[in-house]
Amino acid sequence: MNVSTVSDSVSLSTPVGADAGLTPKQLAAKYGLEVSGKRPGLIQYVKQLWARRHFIVAFATARLVAQYTTAKLGQVWQVLTPLLNCAVFYLVFGVILKSRETVPVYIAWLCVGVFVFQFSQSAIQSGTRSISDNLGLIRALHFPRASMPVAFTVIQLQQLLISMVVLVAIVLLSGITPGPTWLLIIPALLLQCGFNTGLALVMARVGSKASDISQLMPFILRTWMYVSGVMYSVQAQIANYPPFVRTITELNPASVYMDLMRYAFMPESFSPKAYPGGLNAAGEAQPHWLTLPNHVWMIAVAWAVFAFVLGFVFFWKAEEEYGRG
Repeated sequence: MNVSTVSDSVSLSTPVGADAGLTPKQLAAKYGLEVSGKRPGLIQYVKQLWARRHFIVAFATARLVAQYTTAKLGQVWQVLTPLLNCAVFYLVFGVILKSRETVPVYIAWLCVGVFVFQFSQSAIQSGTRSISDNLGLIRALHFPRASMPVAFTVIQLQQLLISMVVLVAIVLLSGITPGPTWLLIIPALLLQCGFNTGLALVMARVGSKASDISQLMPFILRTWMYVSGVMYSVQAQIANYPPFVRTITELNPASVYMDLMRYAFMPESFSPKAYPGGLNAAGEAQPHWLTLPNHVWMIAVAWAVFAFVLGFVFFWKAEEEYGRG
């Protein structure tokens, strides 16, 4: 009997002996086999991700150090980039469009807004590409895929913390004296970090399926920046708009987190006394738009929790699909 006759008479894929007649699913259950890359339960996934926290921090730190290795100025660009953005915005919006006349300590106010918004902008952009740009690592190693967008958010947080040294110097040079409200910087940053992580997780899943979204995101984020009051008083511009428009503006998460940081750094600029002569349509004195409402912290917490939970669950639902195909 030759080899071809043997191969024709015996099917190597058919179970024999005690396993005869069992389906593949029954065989897997009998021998404790599981599908490769099967999505774990949500609680188990959280535990796996927490167990990789050291890997996430080490990966983020290594990427941050390597990010500017080819540039002559190296890590200095982490500070120069937001400063150059501030300079351009000051020229266009502060000088040409005269927004500096409507906001006290405009330079410090502008720099805080630019630094804070860039934190969200960069986290979302890098999160969008976190899966598609790291397919080699994802296919080679087994780890919770959420580690990637979380790590890229950590990178942006590290960059912001480095830039904060310069931001503090700008605020002090603007004549602002440090006070107890500076302690609010820490919870404000933590809330924004949770919000950014949630959006990064959402966009990571979307970007892994539709890579073209990374080309569209800069336009979306730029529009978001212009309507969020980074460079000018958007509230002042819509003072005569219908109430629902003003409500939407107040709920804008970018504006909320910028207001928290601006208030933490310079609470005196939020006082109506900083704006003498501020009158409404009836000619009556009114608080300026920079007065921080008491509910802003509640909105900030709500956005952080909502975005993080939604983003985490949304990303986890497709865990077994990342790196396939």
